[in-house]
Parts: sequence; C-alpha cells; structure tokens
Amino acid sequence: MAAAGALLAGCAGAGAVAADGDGVRLVIAIVSNPQMQDAISLESRFREENPGIEVDFVSLPENEARAKITTSVATGGGEFDAVMISNYETRQWAEYGWLENLQPYIDASEGYDDEDFIPSIREDLSHQGDMYSVPFYGESSFLTYRKDLFEKAGVEMPEDPTWEEVAALAGELDGVEPGVSGICMRGLAGWGEMLSPFNSMLNTFGGRWYDEDWNAELDSPEFRRTAEFYVDLVREHGQPGAANSGFGDCLNRYAQGRAAMFYDSTSMVSTIEDEESGTVAGLSGYAPAPVAESDYGGWLYTWSLGIPATSEHKEEAWRFLEWMTDKEYIRLVADEYGWQRVPPGNRLSTFEAPEYREAAGAYADAMLDGIERADPADPGLRPVPYEGVGFLAIPEFQDLGTRVSQQLSAAIAGQISVEEALAQSQEYAQAVGDTYKEDGR
Repeated sequence: MAAAGALLAGCAGAGAVAADGDGVRLVIAIVSNPQMQDAISLESRFREENPGIEVDFVSLPENEARAKITTSVATGGGEFDAVMISNYETRQWAEYGWLENLQPYIDASEGYDDEDFIPSIREDLSHQGDMYSVPFYGESSFLTYRKDLFEKAGVEMPEDPTWEEVAALAGELDGVEPGVSGICMRGLAGWGEMLSPFNSMLNTFGGRWYDEDWNAELDSPEFRRTAEFYVDLVREHGQPGAANSGFGDCLNRYAQGRAAMFYDSTSMVSTIEDEESGTVAGLSGYAPAPVAESDYGGWLYTWSLGIPATSEHKEEAWRFLEWMTDKEYIRLVADEYGWQRVPPGNRLSTFEAPEYREAAGAYADAMLDGIERADPADPGLRPVPYEGVGFLAIPEFQDLGTRVSQQLSAAIAGQISVEEALAQSQEYAQAVGDTYKEDGR
C-alpha cells in the first residue's frame, strides 16, 4: 500500500495539526477500497500543488471505517478533517449540523463544475439544495460474468436476466473449472455489506421492510421468499466461507478467476478490468442487475467526502476534497494507471471522454443506466414510508440493518434456519417501527 505522508491504523489525535514549519497536516478517514488506495498513492501530486498542506490517511475496511467515522463525527471528537461517507450519512448528518455545507466552497472553486455530477448522485448528497459531501465515485449494481467459462459450459447470459435464470446458470457453472464457484455474493454481516445486494433483490421481489404505517414486514411472504432465495443461492452455488465474504473478498475472488459470476457494485470494474489487479481483464461480460417482479434491480450508492463541522482547517480540507473529486483527478488516474482504473460513476464528463468509452465499452452504458434509473424515493413495487434503495435512510438502520444482516449471515453459515433468522429480525424491525408510530411519522 503506497502512501505519501503517514498511513495510519487508527485515530490520529485531534484533527489537523501543525506540520513542519507553518504548514498544516490534515487527517483524512477513508475506506480501504482499491480506488481509495490509488488516491493515497497519488497524494504527493496534491502536496506539490499545495505546499504547506500534508495529509495523513486513516484507511480502514468498510465496517471498521463506518464505526470509527460515525463515532467521531457524532460525538464531535475532532479526530478527522475530512471523512469518507456515503449518501446514507450525508443528508442525515447535514440535518444534524455535523457536516460543513460545501456549496459555498464549490461555488467559489473555478472550474469545479458540480453540475457535471450525475444528477441522481448530486441530489442524494444534497440537503436543502446544497451539497454537504462530494462524490469520489458513484455506483449502481450489475452482474458480471466470465464469457469464456459460459462458452465452456455451453450456456448464455440473457440480455436482461432474472434471478431465477441467474440461479440456474450458477448451478450449470459451479465447478466448471476446479475451484470456480457458480457465483460470488456477499454474505458478511453489516448493513453496508450483505444488505446492499440483499435489499436490491428484496425490492425487485416485491418485498419491503415496512408498510406505510411502519408495520414491519420481515415475516411477509415476499421478504421470506427473498431471504430463502438469497441464502439458498449462496449456500448452494456461492463461494466457500460465504458468511465471511464482503465486497472486497468477492471482488478478489472474481478478479483471480475463482467465480463464474459476481453480482455487486459497478465500481468493481476498476479492479476486474485492470491487468495488474487480477487475471480476468478482458474476459468479462456485463448484464443489468437481475430482476424478479420489477423491471429494475439495481441500487444507488456513492462513496463521498465531507468535512466534519469540528474541523479547524476547513479551507485546507476543501482544497484536498476539491483535488480528489475534480475532473483533473480523473485524468491524473487515467494517465498514471489507465482509464480502466478511474473512479467510476460520479461525473458525466467521464462517460463522455472518448478514451473512457474505448476502455469501458463493455460496461459504461450499463453502469450509467443503473445509476440514473435508481429512485431512492420509490425503491420497490409497493409504497414505503422510507427512502433508499440499498438501505433505509433512517438513523436506526445502522443498528437495525447490522442486526438483521447478522441473522441472515448466520443462516448462510448454517447456524440457524431462515425462518429463525426472520423471526428474530421481525422483532428488531418492529421495535424500530413502533418508535415511528409513536412519533406520528
């Protein structure tokens, strides 16, 4: 892992501190996904353009990063000058006053062009019309598959696959080569881990967490059907040890040729199509997120950067955020690592670049279509009292989603039945729903 400045394993004290001389050292908390590691390796370019500002990164796995960042920002701990958050946190934290309003900084930054952000992404990072975090990359979900293994097995990927068709294909492809699973899907507990693909499946199966009166529906036929389908698919045709597999593990397995299909974030392409990161570059096809009862099955998510209200160096922090999310950063990554490695799904201009169209011809349209079609206000087939496609945009979902995911992950591990998992999950969900009933929301 390359880094200019110190790459920290934990908290770095009380926010930005004096660097050598009269400079400032920023502490930035990020998630340790591949695109973020590229940013760490390129940070020296930022320092060249901004003498007097040094950057220390706190780079952690997703679940750990969420917990540490949430605790710090919620308590006003002041450890960080900028934090990597998502569209789940941004609106809530903006309403609570935990984040700096970035719109004045954006408007004062010549050429930054926030109108270039994909509209659905920009809207989901805004509160009362102003942006409170800026997207590093955006994503929906789609299904990638090994075209060579499909040919070897004598099967074809439908143009618009259903989940039933995917399950059948996974059965045909399981073991098509030694050590190759039919599909890889997340089984790791965590509201931002396995519940992202699970919720997208739930929406297209016609399920929902609550009816319009906040009555929990985790014991409904639609929710049960989704849970049984997901658990059975992963247990029967997924990767070994699936209950411990998150996004990073599945991405690595597929990139190393150990899975015939992989349903997950469209951001996977930066690794899959990079010859230095795996063995399958150029071998994959990409299909839209599978569906069941609906005609759309994807999700909407973005890793973005915000500035905690407690930061004492907001101007310097914005200069780093501007650098990391500007059009010029996209070009920098392309020049250093190739267009297949650029952070995808945040700016329209990326999709318009001829070089990107050439490098991303197999997946660019499917990615952009998935992001643009996502509707957090109307995520499924039936009305709901919450917003969100891969998550519920309510504060309680961090705890509720994690608890439910633990039950489902235990079912994948064979420790409990799906029926037992949903019975306990229904209790958790109804306890949250009752608080909304009491508040009259």
